[in-house]
Amino acid sequence: MTREYPPEVYGGAGVHVAELVQALRSQINVVVRCFGQPRSEDNVFHYLVPRELTSANPAIATLGVDLQMAQDSAGADIVHSHTWYANAAGRTAQLLYGTPHVVTAHSLEPMRPWKAQQLGGGYRISSDIESTAIKHADAVIAVSDGMRRDILACYPGLDEHRVGVIHNGVDTARWSRNSNFSLAIKTGIDPERRTVVFVGRITKQKGLTYLLKAVRELPKDVQLVFCAGAPDTEEILSEVTSLVTELKSNRTGVIWLDRQLSHDELVSVLSAATVFVCPSIYEPLGIVNLEAMACGLPVVASAVGGIPEVVVDGETGLLVQFAQHPDGSPQDSEAFVRAIKNALEVILDDDTLAKKMGAAGRFRVEDSFSWAQIADQTVELYKSLLR
Repeated sequence: MTREYPPEVYGGAGVHVAELVQALRSQINVVVRCFGQPRSEDNVFHYLVPRELTSANPAIATLGVDLQMAQDSAGADIVHSHTWYANAAGRTAQLLYGTPHVVTAHSLEPMRPWKAQQLGGGYRISSDIESTAIKHADAVIAVSDGMRRDILACYPGLDEHRVGVIHNGVDTARWSRNSNFSLAIKTGIDPERRTVVFVGRITKQKGLTYLLKAVRELPKDVQLVFCAGAPDTEEILSEVTSLVTELKSNRTGVIWLDRQLSHDELVSVLSAATVFVCPSIYEPLGIVNLEAMACGLPVVASAVGGIPEVVVDGETGLLVQFAQHPDGSPQDSEAFVRAIKNALEVILDDDTLAKKMGAAGRFRVEDSFSWAQIADQTVELYKSLLR
């Protein structure tokens, strides 16, 4: 049960579900129930918002989809929901049919308090849906050890034995360095220049505004590529637009790709880059870091959530430490900005180090983050609930 499923994927949770489903299908029968338009894939069923709710608060519209998904889940051995968008479907099916419910927590509503200002009552609904599902789930999967700690902190009293860790993964066959830069060149990228690349949604969580300030003082020959779209609000889009415009007025090689790139385009962009950057202020794991590492890129990332379980500081990249306010924002934003800039410069100024870290990152994802391993662990969890 998921909101996102190909081709309607806009974030890491959607990537996770798509890859997990394919890996699981070699072992068990998997039926996908997802939001959105019809899919052509076998055993994938789509659900639209009921006509009567199309103008409702988005959280209410989500419940309209969830109830349809739950109704159609009779006969399942396990229901497995991903993100709050589908949690109510899983919880309802659990109540209706007595089916064991597994929740994979890709993020936590209490860890994103800024959504209260954006969504008002809708945030209160999404928070209640997530809380209810997690508290009553037969098993909760955290995508990192850091995420597990957050779950237990956000929901005190939860039986810790029901909360396990199964990491996100990456398909190393699909994500690997490609020396053909033609698709990257078509986007305007010059593969001969040193290049910093960011991939992520335009949200407070992803820390893009801090990065845009950090790169102001990088050497002018450094190319800056921002693959960033799907803004949360008009306010943050306006702020990002202003910062990008300012960068473009002072240097060349500033490329903002605000559309969703195809897989081949993104691989080409990553392959043509020097370093990947992930300045998130909240990140349960960060699949984008795995994808960049699979393409042989060193990663500069903030040391939050599950990122330190992926990026090995000094080996596959550099981690930026910073103190946070309760809402995740840096206590000293200027220091955070400087730290990002300094870490990027260390790698940009040492081609040998960049290549060494990139090779180490590729080895790490091959060794520790394969979807076959993740599918095995997931199936074992399912079986444990049916014994």
